[in-house]
Amino acid sequence: MIERFFHLREHGTTPGREVIAGCTTFAAMAYILVVNPTILADAGMPREALVTATALGAALATLLMAFLANLPLALAPGMGINAFFAYAVCIGMGIPWQSALGFVFINGLIFLALSLGGIRRRIIHAIPASLKAAIAAGIGLFIAFIGLKNGGLVVDHPATFVALGDLTRPSVALCFAGILLTCVLVARKTPAAILVAVAVISAAGFFVPDGNGGRVTALPGSPVSLPASLEPLFLQLDFGYLLREPLKSLPVILTLLLVDMFDNIGTLIGVTKRAGLMNDQGELPGIQRALTADSLAAILSSLLGTSTVVSYIESATGVQAGGRTGLTGVVVAGLFLLSLFLTPVILAIPGVAVAPALVVVGILMFESVAEIDLSRFEIAAPAVLTIAAMPMTFSISTGMGIGLIAAVVIALASGRGKENLTPFTIGLAVVFVLHFLEPLLMRAAGS
Repeated sequence: MIERFFHLREHGTTPGREVIAGCTTFAAMAYILVVNPTILADAGMPREALVTATALGAALATLLMAFLANLPLALAPGMGINAFFAYAVCIGMGIPWQSALGFVFINGLIFLALSLGGIRRRIIHAIPASLKAAIAAGIGLFIAFIGLKNGGLVVDHPATFVALGDLTRPSVALCFAGILLTCVLVARKTPAAILVAVAVISAAGFFVPDGNGGRVTALPGSPVSLPASLEPLFLQLDFGYLLREPLKSLPVILTLLLVDMFDNIGTLIGVTKRAGLMNDQGELPGIQRALTADSLAAILSSLLGTSTVVSYIESATGVQAGGRTGLTGVVVAGLFLLSLFLTPVILAIPGVAVAPALVVVGILMFESVAEIDLSRFEIAAPAVLTIAAMPMTFSISTGMGIGLIAAVVIALASGRGKENLTPFTIGLAVVFVLHFLEPLLMRAAGS
């Protein structure tokens, strides 16, 4: 039955490898069970119910992707989008969270219409091959930066923006040692190298002080807990604000749509390219089903009571561990459901144990930079801007937009527009220009 559903032999994988990949992906993204409720609770939403909504949203959306598209992509409430939802929309604009959930629902419907109408597929095909490689490399650099930041190896600095963390702190030193260990295991082609490294670092954390009188890894008081009720959030979305204040609402919906759409497209390109699922023309067979799945996930998130569920770049950790089919996603979904009862155990995995996995996966994804012809400036410039902008702006979609705008402007100004561009590519760049001008439009709407 598993073979019939997921075609494991056709993809050169095995059930055991898929299970390991699913566990690896879950270990890399389990932090969302803590982070998403913390962010959305600032908007006045009940934190205990948010843990349940986060786990259920991730599990159901990942199952949609697994069975509709047979891809090793995991989904969960998106980082960045949840912050925009809580701090910009609910707190900054004073919009009730129930109305903001209504915006998420409308965004999901538009998202689904664009997917079923083939618009999103055309967007992916309109992105030049060099930029597809740059997107994968940029996401790799982005993932590595997140890992370094989470592990304390990179910290903020008032003069230089970022600086080296304090390597004399035991937890930071443990993270650095973990990066070296993970690199060695991957270089030696150790089976389940990343998962093994996470386990070893977590175990070592029992003996390493955290600087606050405790240990990096702490035993949970009780390994089992019952999930909180979803009732305070389920089907609480409201459309009253949209009907009363359409001019203020539409820019918010547009922002949700663009960030959601291009973050998903960037993740889809980066992860599937790393998995070798794209063909020689840079196309992903069955992409329509994948786009439909993440569109339905966006609608589902609003019904459950959380910000938009999106594809996760941490899926690349599972791909590196050998995941190639939707069975990886089934394992991830099962672990999210299990986490409803084992939240204390999941939360016991320290961030410094997951951070090295993100850094090493980022290194592996950055390999796609070798596919870019850097000897041609008109190709190199947009690619490098894409790669650099993703970690520096902390946004996949922003990096894509800057790269596309640069590619179009350089190609048109150098007389190579007909050679390198399609009308749809130019239109896509215009959309990004309007998106970057959106704060100006929102200020105008507010006045």
